[in-house]
Amino acid sequence: MESTLNNSDRLIERSYNDYHQTILNYITYRINHKYDAEDLAQDVFIRLIDYKLMLKEETIKYFLFTIARNIVIDYIRRYYKKQEITSYMYDHAVTYSNETEQNFYAKELLSLEKAKLQSFPTQRRTVYILNRFNDKSAADIAEELNLSKRTVENHLMIGRKVMRTYIKQCV
Repeated sequence: MESTLNNSDRLIERSYNDYHQTILNYITYRINHKYDAEDLAQDVFIRLIDYKLMLKEETIKYFLFTIARNIVIDYIRRYYKKQEITSYMYDHAVTYSNETEQNFYAKELLSLEKAKLQSFPTQRRTVYILNRFNDKSAADIAEELNLSKRTVENHLMIGRKVMRTYIKQCV
């Protein structure tokens, strides 16, 4: 048994010297990542050690390429699974952070808008609030406040213009 182990060890050593570069080239071509390919090529020979009692001089080259092919397939599966998971996490994280960010900015702009409303003349402020926050039309506001529709439209036009200018300065 001792001589079998020594013969197997020598066969693995010769195989490493003869085929390491070929296996490395094969893996590098398949995955296109030099450093990962070097690690995987080492894994091929480590896995070969697990089968050293079954090794034969005539079949070792084919056995090495079978191991290399299986290692590459496993690597590619893990790589794409990782990409899929990363993409999924990124898409959901970005969506979540964008919603959070958008909500923050919307609340901030709303508070700026309400603060600016305090500087409006009373009638303009009332018209603006009824239109903007209560979704009332100019005709409805005119009727409710007993004003002409044209007066309400003028208050809305001036109020919106002032507010747009103010918000642009804030942003």
